[in-house]
This record gives sequence, structure tokens and C-alpha cells, in this order.
Amino acid sequence: MSDLQAIRLNVNGVTRAVSVEPSASLADVLRQELRLTALHLGCEHGVCGACNVLLNGRAVRACLTLAVQAEEAEVKTLEGLSAEQIAVTLKECFRKFRALQCGFCTPGILVLAVDLIAANPDPSEEEVRDWLSGNLCRCTGYQPIVGAIIEAAKRLRGAV
Repeated sequence: MSDLQAIRLNVNGVTRAVSVEPSASLADVLRQELRLTALHLGCEHGVCGACNVLLNGRAVRACLTLAVQAEEAEVKTLEGLSAEQIAVTLKECFRKFRALQCGFCTPGILVLAVDLIAANPDPSEEEVRDWLSGNLCRCTGYQPIVGAIIEAAKRLRGAV
């Protein structure tokens, strides 16, 4: 007997009906059922931040969020943000500052940066570092990431 639960998810502006185990994480449903693979699964304990998505406009760890909790909510993955100016600008700045190396953490950091800049269009270096404290990157040393986010915020404010 199956314990699947039918839910409707609004992902990247499209409502999708899926049947999930009640204990299925949003990350697993997005990756396996909906084939949205920009979010990565690292630790699966909410420590690394690689699985960040926006849930009703705020960054959350998709590995810690149950898919059933996202029913009727607006979910945005990096795929859904890719054409938005804030994400385009962040990606340009990440390239300019060489703020990525292996790229595993980058999608989660970009989603988090979208949330940060939306909440605070003029973040200080300390504020950026505080927001990034829950995202692990083993390659860059964070300085290029911090610089890229600050530059993107400046560009989006028209200060550059």
C-alpha cells in the first residue's frame, strides 16, 4: 500500500502536481521528480547551503524542507531566477571576481545572495559575510564571493 500524498507545487511560476512520500524533502522532489538540478545536495543536514531555494521569496534549505510544506507556496530555484536582473547581475559579478571554482556551492550562494540583496540593497561586507556564514565553499576562500555580491548590489542600485 502506497503512502504517497498528492500535492501541487508552484515552482518557477509553473504549478506542478506531484505525488510524494510525506517525508520527502523539497530538494529530492525538485531534483528527482521535477529534474531541477541547479540546486545541489551536499550534506543533507542543512549545514552546507548548496540546496538553497527561495520559498515565498526567502532562502531556505530545501534538504530540510519537506515537499508537503511547500504546497501552495512559491518556490524558485536558480533555474527560475536565471532571467531575472538580480541573478543576471550576480552571475556577471561572480565571473568578474572569479567567485567560483568547482561550482558546487555556487547555486546555493547565488540564491542566498538574491535573498540578501532583496532584503538589503546596500549590504556591508560584514553583513554579506554574516549571510554567507551558513554556506560552505571549500575552493574560493569567500573573498571573491563577498566582493562579487557587494559589486552586484552596487550595480543593482545604480551606484556603479
